[in-house]
Amino acid sequence: MTIQGSVSISVPDPVFKWGVCEIVLHGGLVRGNPYTDVSLHAEFTLGERSIQTSGFYDGEGVYRIRFMPGSAGKWGFRTSSSEPALHGIEGAFECAAASTGNHGPVRVRNTFHFAYEDGTPYLPVGTTCYAWTHQEKEMEQQTLETLKAAPFNKLRMCVFPKSYSYNSNEPVYYPFEGSPEDGWDYSRFNPAFFRHLEERIADLGELGIEADLILFHPYDRWGYADMGREADNRYLRYLVARLSAYRHIWWSLANEYDFMGNKTLEDWERYARIVTENDPYQHLISNHNGSIFYDFGKPWVTHCSIQRVDVYKTSESTDEWRQQWNKPVVIDECAYEGNIEHGWGNITGEEMTRRFWEGFVRGGYVGHGETYLHPEEKLWWAKGGQLYGTSPERIAFLRRVLEEGPAGGLNPLPSQWDLPCAGVEDEYYLFYFGFNQPMFRDFKLNPNIRYKVELLDTWNMTVETLEGSYEGNFRIGLPGRTYMAVRMTRLYGDNQQLGESC
Repeated sequence: MTIQGSVSISVPDPVFKWGVCEIVLHGGLVRGNPYTDVSLHAEFTLGERSIQTSGFYDGEGVYRIRFMPGSAGKWGFRTSSSEPALHGIEGAFECAAASTGNHGPVRVRNTFHFAYEDGTPYLPVGTTCYAWTHQEKEMEQQTLETLKAAPFNKLRMCVFPKSYSYNSNEPVYYPFEGSPEDGWDYSRFNPAFFRHLEERIADLGELGIEADLILFHPYDRWGYADMGREADNRYLRYLVARLSAYRHIWWSLANEYDFMGNKTLEDWERYARIVTENDPYQHLISNHNGSIFYDFGKPWVTHCSIQRVDVYKTSESTDEWRQQWNKPVVIDECAYEGNIEHGWGNITGEEMTRRFWEGFVRGGYVGHGETYLHPEEKLWWAKGGQLYGTSPERIAFLRRVLEEGPAGGLNPLPSQWDLPCAGVEDEYYLFYFGFNQPMFRDFKLNPNIRYKVELLDTWNMTVETLEGSYEGNFRIGLPGRTYMAVRMTRLYGDNQQLGESC
């Protein structure tokens, strides 16, 4: 720690590429309202490169500036502030290469897919725990332990607490000073709330899970869904200043934006401007629908975040949405495996698994959720805890199949009306039969290319390699069971598989 004037400064050592570099400033204004009366920014430079970031007040006379360096080397920084004691502070730090397992933030790649910034492919296999960070510590730890053994690498979660079916408990922390009885001072944040949130987000990062953070939602009894324009703006700037340096953040403007009748389309566009203009790292961002899709054609939208709009069909429309929006399609809510009274929360594990396969084979990505009744109302979709359903291990099997497939992701291939197919033309084919149960299927492929053929039982999670190789027109015998898939991989030379084949 060093001292400049009346302010003491600490800079972390070591600092790693795509890690969180946190500059801590002790001092400056503590009278009045530091949340509204003080502006704090910093410019970080490496050679000709310059990145502007915002700082924030964290209570008890402490200001913080967080920065995610995207390159190794010696970075310099200089602060600017409306508070003289915080203005013009300079320093430097050495940034080392990324730590093991850190591939950087996720970006869109090849129009419809994703990869980490270092080029490593990323296949989002998500789940939903809306209010998991608003539970007691024991419950949160149980959620993390469950996630550690689960196949999910993306988690949808709310900033604000949630009030809805099976969500009746009060949160442990509130985001603003005040109380439910006396009301809230929206000009004063509660640092304990945000420290707790970022600790849980950091926990997800340790597990390799992307935090898909929902900024607003309509399920509210505290007033956070209707704070007013200035409070909304202030909240977004504060949140982005605190969290944008975490590489594994995604921004979701809302859960079911169109169910928030107090907000207009102009409001949502304003929120998007605030987030994107204050996020120097340009994390992925979208807006999730209730009944009406947001306009995913907006330039700031990086991917389609979709909730089903048909009781039965959702994933089957994935390739149409790809063509319509020309962006990655992420079906964040295709209904939930469970047995509660709501129609969106009582599909079977078989149906959840089928919707996953349908969506992936049609070139998109599908998210999971679970809503099984619990005597203490501990439903995964709401509070986290434990998983009881039958789909997660089948989703893990699907994830393995995907990771063994084309490195660029699955893209739809010309298919017959009753059998969707994805892969890479002449190299790799993945056919999915869903709830159909044929005893055989005839295929017509290039007569000059030989393939290894495998039968995948997506429910029993088995792979059977058929004897010999196949080319041209051929028939494959099938077991007459539902949820079967056929995988064909091109053979080269002495049965060696090359290129993007699995």
